[in-house]
Amino acid sequence: MSTASTRLPDGRYGRSSDERADRTLKIVGAALGAVLLVVVGWFAYHYVGQSKISAQVITFDASKNAVDIHLEVRKDADSSGYCTLRSQSADGAEVGRADFRFDGRATRIDKVVTLRTTAQGTTAELLGCHGE
Repeated sequence: MSTASTRLPDGRYGRSSDERADRTLKIVGAALGAVLLVVVGWFAYHYVGQSKISAQVITFDASKNAVDIHLEVRKDADSSGYCTLRSQSADGAEVGRADFRFDGRATRIDKVVTLRTTAQGTTAELLGCHGE
């Protein structure tokens, strides 16, 4: 009688090379995930934490060739910068855009600014504020 082999057939059980590849992929995935988390955190910090000027449009009054905009600006005492405003006509065309500069020691500024337009404006939109 012959003796049965106790060796397992090749390729049937266990995939040591696949297990190593899976482990490598897990490590690479974890490292890339950590890098992505750091990058998102860095951008969030600089976007939120470093924003020194914020503003909002309180009211506006449109006339034929201008829009008077009541703007409230909040900023750090030592910062200066500008806010960009625009106005659009009833059909959506942009009829005016301008930057308004804010500086000085005040941390809260309430100001009515006049935005000159090329036609009747129906909106007053704050596009953003940027520090310098």
